[in-house]
Amino acid sequence: MLGRRQIREKVVESLYSYYQNPIKFDVLEKNMFSEIDKIYHLYIYQLNFLVSLKALAERQMEIGKNKYIKTEENVNPNQKFINNQVLLKLEENTERLSFTSKHQELKWDLNHELLTKTFQRMTAGKRYQDFMKEEGYSFEEDQKFIGKLFLRYIAENDDMHDHLEEIEMSWADDFHIANSMMQKTIGFLKENEPSHTLIKMIKDEDDRDFARKLMKVALNSWDETEKKIGSMLDNWDLDRISLLDKIILIAAISELENFPLTPGRVIINEYIEISKVFSTDRSNIFINGILDKYTKNINRN
Repeated sequence: MLGRRQIREKVVESLYSYYQNPIKFDVLEKNMFSEIDKIYHLYIYQLNFLVSLKALAERQMEIGKNKYIKTEENVNPNQKFINNQVLLKLEENTERLSFTSKHQELKWDLNHELLTKTFQRMTAGKRYQDFMKEEGYSFEEDQKFIGKLFLRYIAENDDMHDHLEEIEMSWADDFHIANSMMQKTIGFLKENEPSHTLIKMIKDEDDRDFARKLMKVALNSWDETEKKIGSMLDNWDLDRISLLDKIILIAAISELENFPLTPGRVIINEYIEISKVFSTDRSNIFINGILDKYTKNINRN
């Protein structure tokens, strides 16, 4: 599920969108939750990619068995990869199967260039070849291998990132969130437990209310919060602050003022991390300085 940091990220993105194109709050809210839903589509698309690598390996074995002149490897292929226990659980996951059946666009064609290219790179790699040489089956080793495979060939794959951006622009921005969900999914699988469910986008109504309220109070207090930011600038003009930095500060100050149960330091740290995702290299230092000064001014712990 989305953590509070990721929810804050979506609020910041929505506030940025509103500044570019002001619309009614209910429409803005609907758009925000729609963007959150798109992350789940990306998550399923990535899960399907892993499962499709297994399907591609199975197809290669069938091709080998049907060759006129067969090698020993064609007759008795190494099935360690296709019998990987984590891949089997992901393949059989009922929620993945159900959602994909309703969203056929999230399926991968086994002839897709990115899939076949990744499969070739994977099977030629030392990690894959060493894994295939190991005797016996261990759930822990299978899990570790798929976790590393995911990082190397999906999370850190520039071709994958470019492909996702071509399909859905927001996917490029949310790639890091889906990657985190994928790693958690792989890590949470248990050897003796079936895999029926997947990570939910919004945990409960409290998280949905948090997103809705944070965006609303940030919009309603926008002008007032800008003035507060301006009063804390030393030898610096408000207009010289980048739009994203200003929006991050507005969201952070709005949360500091309206969510008293969350420790101030936690809120500041969350928005510093968000600035690392969205803004410039030095923005986190600037944002930390302003928020630290603000919490001291209002005695916010």
